[in-house]
Amino acid sequence: MRSFLFLFSGIFAGLYLSWPGIIFSKNWKCFNEIIEKSVEDKISIKAILEISPSYLIKGKNKNMTSKIRVIADACFR
Repeated sequence: MRSFLFLFSGIFAGLYLSWPGIIFSKNWKCFNEIIEKSVEDKISIKAILEISPSYLIKGKNKNMTSKIRVIADACFR
């Protein structure tokens, strides 16, 4: 039980240090809106501006983890 608590607190602390806005509900609404709009191919300007040029230059095949990272950076920072 103690190991599980230690693991959970480490994951939460790591996410909070990376994205301090992860605990606010308005940021989660932003995250959900970008996901919904990306399905309809209506990406927000905020998400587009958060994408670094190196992300675009590196390659065309992006996995799900890197896509979620870009969206999280747009909403949680």
